[in-house]
Amino acid sequence: MYFSFIKFRQKGAVAIEFAFLLPILLVLLVGIIEFSIMFYDKAMLTNACREGARLGIVYNFDPTVTDIHPTDGEITATVQAYCQNHLISFGNSSQLQTQITRTGDEHGDPLTVTVAYHYEFLVLPNFITALAGGLDLGAESVMRME
Repeated sequence: MYFSFIKFRQKGAVAIEFAFLLPILLVLLVGIIEFSIMFYDKAMLTNACREGARLGIVYNFDPTVTDIHPTDGEITATVQAYCQNHLISFGNSSQLQTQITRTGDEHGDPLTVTVAYHYEFLVLPNFITALAGGLDLGAESVMRME
């Protein structure tokens, strides 16, 4: 009889321990998911920046076009479209800022495309945003004109 009472008390202790550890495990799991999404968005910003720089350095062979390289507006539109299709932020790329810096249009001149984005947490937005206020993500790509 005494041994069955000990087993009953141990079963209750396991349930209480589980109740204490479950919130910690859930916060840890949500944190892993949240930061994985953030790192994915950082990689997509880097890709968008690279796509914009690639477009900007290409020489235009069309004789009817006056510009030999794409305009800053075309580069910005390419970066915006890439981010609109690939960021995991439910399509909210309105906070995306693109800056294009050229030193010239000659062969070998550098073109710099810089992209900045304010990332808001998705899973627990109110809790984490109150603590951290979101994070500023950015990417920069420098390529030489063709």
